[in-house]
Amino acid sequence: MTTTAFITHRECWLHDMGAFHPECSDRLAAINDRLIAAGLDLYLSFYDAPQATPEQITRAHPAAYLEELMNSVPEHGIRHLDPDTAMNPETMKAALRSAGAGVLATDLVLKGEIENAFCAVRPPGHHAERARAMGFCFLNNVAIAARHALEAHGLERVAIVDFDVHHGNGTEDIFREDPRVMMTSIFQHPFYPYSGADCTAAHMVNVPVPAGARGDTFRQIVSDVWIPALRNHNPQMIFISAGFDGHYEDDMGSLGLVESDYVWVTQQVKALAADCGHKNIVSILEGGYALSSLARSVVAHIKALADL
Repeated sequence: MTTTAFITHRECWLHDMGAFHPECSDRLAAINDRLIAAGLDLYLSFYDAPQATPEQITRAHPAAYLEELMNSVPEHGIRHLDPDTAMNPETMKAALRSAGAGVLATDLVLKGEIENAFCAVRPPGHHAERARAMGFCFLNNVAIAARHALEAHGLERVAIVDFDVHHGNGTEDIFREDPRVMMTSIFQHPFYPYSGADCTAAHMVNVPVPAGARGDTFRQIVSDVWIPALRNHNPQMIFISAGFDGHYEDDMGSLGLVESDYVWVTQQVKALAADCGHKNIVSILEGGYALSSLARSVVAHIKALADL
């Protein structure tokens, strides 16, 4: 039996924000190619992502915001919602599949059909606030999945681990008043979106790091700050906002992480889940824009999830 699900959908490739935009379908193609080249496809269970339903989405976003997004889709060409976030006619199809991937992953894991899952989706989600699209994000995929675990499956405590180079301001915005959800993150600071360093909520464990920080700094924060806080929270399920733009080859940030750092943190999250009495982990792709390092890092992350 395979232990790890790989969830994606071809409609995630159709979203396009314009020529030379770093958040492009080549990201998923690179992951796909590397996955096959590594022979990992033999060890995973593959699923097509469904579209998230309005009921699932509105656990994290107001209905009026979802309606606004749907009404903003252009009939042709590209429409900018802010300087770096734009829609084409297929954007919401991709966004609904991306959110639906996290929902399906949550269902599969909590029904015991799989131990953990990786969602290879775009657009990403962790910058999407309750009622604001920004930072390449429209719907907050990880927040929708986490609320699904709480509301549809009746869990009492979950955690979100975010190792993207950018602060997950959207995730913090959605869960700032919801202590059922602990968020732990590291992010380069000061850096886009220029937030996260000043939140005082006890369940928001956000740790800013300076440009140039490397794996040793990252690992110390995880060991000394994240893990004790997470263990105290005792989550019944752990979600990962898996951004790989902290890799030293990625020009979108200035951190110095490498594949072995992503393997290590994945192993730490798995060990923590085991300490909490379960194996319930859902990982959802966020950033990562240097195609080679993105693909290598994702494959290393999935190998660690699948114990390969």
